Amino acid sequence: MSIVVTGATGHLGRHVVEQLLEKVPAEQITAVVRDEAKAADFAARGVKLAVADYNAPETFGSLFSAGDKVLLISGNEFDKGRVGQHKVVIEAAKAAGVALLAYTSAPGSLTAALADDHRGTEEALLASGVPYALLRNGWYHENYTENLAPALEHGAVVQAAGEGRVSSASRADYAAAAVAVLTGEGHENKTYELGGDEAWSFAEYAAEVSKATGKEIAYSPVSVEAYTGILTGAGLPGPLAAVLAGVDASIEKGELVVSTGDLSRLAGRPTTPLADAIAVAVKG
Repeated sequence: MSIVVTGATGHLGRHVVEQLLEKVPAEQITAVVRDEAKAADFAARGVKLAVADYNAPETFGSLFSAGDKVLLISGNEFDKGRVGQHKVVIEAAKAAGVALLAYTSAPGSLTAALADDHRGTEEALLASGVPYALLRNGWYHENYTENLAPALEHGAVVQAAGEGRVSSASRADYAAAAVAVLTGEGHENKTYELGGDEAWSFAEYAAEVSKATGKEIAYSPVSVEAYTGILTGAGLPGPLAAVLAGVDASIEKGELVVSTGDLSRLAGRPTTPLADAIAVAVKG
């Protein structure tokens, strides 16, 4: 029996594998990667590597074994039909008879276009009959803290989210929840709505960035259309810019406030405060 992590060298996948190594022997972990070289550090610590690609179904043909617990981390190739990619993994998991397939989804309250692929994947997973766990991850601190440069350059946080609030948490927090599900018992056919303990507004975010940097940073709310234009002007493809601006519209409606407490319960600790994530990003 292995614990198998897809997308293991991605931002979230790395956190998951690192935290699994603290809980289970390395030989019980299989990291699924597209490029072995990027996982050399894991291999050196005894983690098994499997090379597979969501776009090549045959690479998943004999990857799983009966009794495996699998974490399907959602793909990031928005233009390649993510539901179809995820179905490749679901079908391979079903054929092998895995014990659990956990999927990193989006909050059930999110109606933005970004959630469409997640809903489609959830439907395919439930229809498959494979024992599942839906990890409906809320927003990541890093979505913002890794992109501080424009705010610092212009002295403004520009978003189209109005006064909306976000229950974000760190990637490490969401990874801890996934690890708890993969290493624990009784998570079959459960849905977890995951988000940070404290919801915040962009005015509060701007104030925290000001405090951490000593620079005057204001929140400048704009329309969804204006924000889409800003993102395309920064080089994002039009369809992706529209998806991200759509998330802001959902934030304004309160769709990224998650108040279940599921994340801190699964992680066994409070979630990382936004101010801590900003402080780390500023030092970095």
